[in-house]
Amino acid sequence: MNSPSDLFSHEQRDVYSPSALVRMARDVLEDTFPLIWVEGEISNFSRPASGHAYFSLKDAHAQIRCAMFKSRSILLRFKPADGMRVLARARVSLYEARGEFQLIVEHMEPTGEGALLRAFEQLKTRLAAEGLFAANLKRALPKIARRIGVITSPTGAAIRDVLSVIRRRFPLADVEILPVPVQGRDAPAAIIAVLDSASKMRRHDVLLLTRGGGSLEDLWAFNDEALARAIRSSTIPVVSAVGHEIDFTIADFAADLRAPTPSAAAELLVPDALELLRTLRYQRDRLQRRTVHRLHVLAQRVDHVLARLRTQHPRQRLRAGRDRLAQLQARLSAQHPAVALARRRERLRALDRHARTTTARRLEARALRLGALARALNTVSPLATLERGYTILTERDGGRVVRTIAQAKMHSRFLARLTDGELPLKRDPE
Repeated sequence: MNSPSDLFSHEQRDVYSPSALVRMARDVLEDTFPLIWVEGEISNFSRPASGHAYFSLKDAHAQIRCAMFKSRSILLRFKPADGMRVLARARVSLYEARGEFQLIVEHMEPTGEGALLRAFEQLKTRLAAEGLFAANLKRALPKIARRIGVITSPTGAAIRDVLSVIRRRFPLADVEILPVPVQGRDAPAAIIAVLDSASKMRRHDVLLLTRGGGSLEDLWAFNDEALARAIRSSTIPVVSAVGHEIDFTIADFAADLRAPTPSAAAELLVPDALELLRTLRYQRDRLQRRTVHRLHVLAQRVDHVLARLRTQHPRQRLRAGRDRLAQLQARLSAQHPAVALARRRERLRALDRHARTTTARRLEARALRLGALARALNTVSPLATLERGYTILTERDGGRVVRTIAQAKMHSRFLARLTDGELPLKRDPE
């Protein structure tokens, strides 16, 4: 039989370390509970240099430690403080180092803001479906706004920022403050009245609707449907700059342009005077260069026209016409039949003279050549021999020259060629 000590021996016990137990409990909590909404009052709020936020949420009977890390806390649209009642969306967990039950907060808003957000989204969806925010309805802003109407609180930080930027960038702009309340139940109606009045007077180039930052409830006056319709009905372009860069209102969507902050709106409305001055100087210099160049071109053109005018003066043109007419008349006279016939006759006479001269020269040359040939022939001619007393004897019938007595047959007839003729001969027997 086992003793009581044996029943609780070390080997038979399930023993956990504190960290293991806390880790198991944390896993059970995180796996069991999804993201939940918790409403309570903030107490012991702190935000160290790390940027994380630590606080407790409490009610009359209990409190829960909460942690909101920097990546989430910087997205808060309000400044948390002790005593503020909030609605938090969080994960249930344990802080292992102390074994403390805690909430890891992902999102937090003042109590009642959730309903406002739902109302905002519903109104935004309905007006967008109606086409009130359509891009083709947006009016273009003037390139340089000389007269600006600022619809805002005259004592708020927004108007100070706007005036400071405009004085620095473009002091020539005339800014008129149109004072209205920018928070509370009466603010929408007051803003609408000023919008309607400014729209009817039309003495401004553009209207700026602006205020500084705040909670969703503080900015709620700018989420009014009637105000959105008044913005779209304005005859003057409207710029909206409500709250900080992360804040969006219905007025922003209805306006012709939304600026992230009042200062940014002022920079969008007026140009930088120094940059504008540089641009104007550049344009002036460019215009001067183009003007000088154009004047040079025109001067050259005038000189060319004057030169043409001198050469084409009516007197010059008349003189040139007369000269041309004289040339044509001379050409016409040269082509007249009588002139052409006379010119051809003269040409024929010239050709006849040339032919006669050429023929006489050729006959003379040939006569000289013939004389030379005759003299050369006479030199070798037998007739020359005859003149010296010789005779040429030829057969009368055959004409053969008889050179020897043996060639002269008996009773043959011969001709003896003498200088002055032929003498018939006959050989008789001896």
